[in-house]
Amino acid sequence: MIRVLAVCLAFWLCGCDSPPDSGAIRFALATVPSGLDPRYASDAASERINRLLYARLVDFDEQFRPVASLARWERLAPDHYRFFLRKQGRMFHDGTRLEARDVAATYRSVLDPATASPHYGALELIKRIEVIDPDTLDFYLDQPAPLFPAWMTVGIVPAAAIEKGLPLHHRPLGSGPFRFVNWPQAGRLELARVSDGQRLVFEQVHDPTMRVLKLLRGEVDLLQNDLPPELIDWLDGHDNIQVARRNGSNFSYLGFQMQDPASGKLQVRRAVALAIDRDAIIHYVFRGAARKASALLPPEHWAGVSLAGIERDLPRARALLQKAGYSPKNPLRLTYKTSSDPFRIRLATILQQQLAEAGIRVTVSSYDWGTFFGDIKAGRFQLYSLAWVGIKSPDIFRYAFHSMSLPPAGANRGRFSDRQTDELIDAAMQETDLQRQAEIYRRLQQRLLETLPYIPLWFEGQYFAARDNIVGYHLAADGNFDALAQVVRQQ
Repeated sequence: MIRVLAVCLAFWLCGCDSPPDSGAIRFALATVPSGLDPRYASDAASERINRLLYARLVDFDEQFRPVASLARWERLAPDHYRFFLRKQGRMFHDGTRLEARDVAATYRSVLDPATASPHYGALELIKRIEVIDPDTLDFYLDQPAPLFPAWMTVGIVPAAAIEKGLPLHHRPLGSGPFRFVNWPQAGRLELARVSDGQRLVFEQVHDPTMRVLKLLRGEVDLLQNDLPPELIDWLDGHDNIQVARRNGSNFSYLGFQMQDPASGKLQVRRAVALAIDRDAIIHYVFRGAARKASALLPPEHWAGVSLAGIERDLPRARALLQKAGYSPKNPLRLTYKTSSDPFRIRLATILQQQLAEAGIRVTVSSYDWGTFFGDIKAGRFQLYSLAWVGIKSPDIFRYAFHSMSLPPAGANRGRFSDRQTDELIDAAMQETDLQRQAEIYRRLQQRLLETLPYIPLWFEGQYFAARDNIVGYHLAADGNFDALAQVVRQQ
C-alpha cells in the first residue's frame, strides 16, 4: 500500500501546481457530522464539532472529574442543585445574551418525549427546572444523584430558537469559540473563530489514502485519526509534516443483539470473545498504537478498574459452542456490521478470520456511516463494532446498559437486561461517598465482563498529522477538537 501511495503521489505532485492559499485552516475528516443541534447529536463527529459551536454548563478535567464551564453549582439538597452562570463568555453568535432561561429551555426540550432526544435517558430524573434570575437556575430531581453535575454537558441553544423551531441541525446558533458560517454541501462545513475571525473548513474525505495525499499536497492542513497505522508512520518521515501521538480513552468494542437467538446466548458471546486475538491485532495492525481494554472506563479514570480480560483460547471457545448446540456440521453463523471505512473493514475481516478458527462463520456487511449507525440505533444487527468516544462520566453505564435505557430513551441498543446490572447502576447513582461509588462502578464493570453485552477490545491511541506551519494544536485523550480554538497557521 505504501509503494502504491508513493507512486500515486509522485504522479500527482508532478502534474499539479500548488493550490492558492484560501486563508482557512482546512481539517480533513473521514465522516462529517450528521447534524449540529446538540440536543440530538450522538455521533462522534457531531459531538466534537458541537463542542466548538456551543457552550455547556459543565466540562471535565484530566482525571475525568466534572468542573465548572459555563456555570458553577451548589448542591442544596440530595435532589436539588443550583447553577450560577459565569459573567463572561455568555454571548450567542447572533449578539443576544445567554441567560438561565436558555439553559432551562434547552434541557426542557431534551426532556420533552416528543423531541426524542438521545440524551433523554440520562436526564429523565430531572423533575423540574426553575429559573431564579437571568444568572441562576435550579434543577430538582426525582431522586438523589451525586453525579448529576457530570450529566450537564448538553450544548446550550437559545430559547428563542427552540420556540421558533429554527433548523439548528443545519444552521447552528451557539455561544462557543466558533460560529457557524456555511454548510454549502454535505462534505464541507465552514466555521469562523469568534476571537479573531480565523476561518475553519471541515472537509469530508472518505478515503484515507486521499486524505494523506491532500495533506502532502497542501490541500488540507490537518487530519486526526481514522488512518491505518502504516500511513501515519509513513507521514512521520516526511518533510513539512508534523505527527503527534498520545494514549487515548475512546473505548472500542463488539456489541451484540441480546434478543437474537444466537448472539443472545452467553455461551456464544463468550466463545466469540475467546476467539479474538487482541494482542496480535494491537501489535500487527495498530503497530502498538492501542492498549487492551477490559472495561469501558480506562484504568486512570476515578471509577476505572483493571480487570483480567478474556484472552484467546480456541479450545475453550469450541467447547462453549458445542454446549450451545453448534458443531462443524451446524456452525454458528453471525452477521457482523461495520462502517465502510477501509480500516474498519480491514479490522472486521481480521476478526472474521480469527472467529473462523474457532468454527464461527461470520459474514461482514459494511455500510456508509449513516446507514450503519441508523441500523445500530434501531437494533438491526447481530454483531457490530463501534467505539464510545469522549466518555467522561460513569453515568454512561445507565445510558448504555440499564434495562430502562432502550432507544430512544437511551443507548441500550442491544436490548441488554440484567437485574444485577440494574441494581448496581441504581446503587452507584444514589451513593454520595465518591470512594464507595467508585467501588460499586468497579463491581458493575466486572459484572459486564461476566455477562458480555459488549466485548471490550481496546483503547485506540490518538494521533494527528499536520502541515508544519500549523502551530498550537494538541491532542486530547478523547480526540476532541477543542485545541482548534488556539491553533494558527504561520505564513
